[in-house]
Amino acid sequence: MKALISVDMEGISGIVHSSETNPERYDYQRGRELMTAEANAVIAGVLDAEPTADVLVADAHGTFRNLLPEQLDRRARLVRGKPRALNMLAGLDEETDAALFVGYHVRAGEGPGVLAHTMNGEILDVRVAGRSLGEIGLNAAMAGHLGVPVVLLSGDDAACAEAAALIPEAVTVPVKEALGMAAAVTLHPEEARDRLRRAAADAVSRRTEIPSLALTCPVDVEVDLASPHTIDLATLIPGVSRTAGARTVAFTAPDYGTAYRLILLLAQLATIRPA
Repeated sequence: MKALISVDMEGISGIVHSSETNPERYDYQRGRELMTAEANAVIAGVLDAEPTADVLVADAHGTFRNLLPEQLDRRARLVRGKPRALNMLAGLDEETDAALFVGYHVRAGEGPGVLAHTMNGEILDVRVAGRSLGEIGLNAAMAGHLGVPVVLLSGDDAACAEAAALIPEAVTVPVKEALGMAAAVTLHPEEARDRLRRAAADAVSRRTEIPSLALTCPVDVEVDLASPHTIDLATLIPGVSRTAGARTVAFTAPDYGTAYRLILLLAQLATIRPA
């Protein structure tokens, strides 16, 4: 059995502010330790259910260099660094039996949600076949494109609700109740880890009962961008065009795998500033 655990940071228990998620801020080291501990709880849960499982952990926040390798459960392998194929899902393939999303957050424009955004602050919204999707939905659909079910998601209550609307059968673990962008009522980290370990074992045990999120093809995508400069760059990509909306570009992809990679490219273009 092969499992991929994708670990973001904003949805970790105890974390409520960008000072805890940003490498340049004073409380980042503490955030890294909390993130690594929750990853370990989920690794332990997967291996409680499947002792011989092959467990990959994808560091999926910011630089993709946040989890502390020396503190990570030695029974798992760590995917870290960027750029890399499939971004937050690096290591996922058709042989993967289950994906688990840990520390995820609600999409941009939704809330209250702790540190809500989609990929970065320049992506205002992504609509796939008319449905607004954040990192939860975009990544779950990519897993679904490969036939892999997302069996567990943890984060604040808003993130869990977003996941439940997409995959009702998945196990969700709310580790905090969002009060706003930078405030929450949070579980004690040890309580959160206990719940995550039990939930991960349960989710992996029921993986064959949880469907993957599959989208029909071809795939129509609209992306709302904050910067006119990014829109100018985006329209240099063959097949990507401006729409009637002042901030929107659109394209049609033959399948979701292609759509996902184009969305990732648009997110990367959004980080480029005018010369």
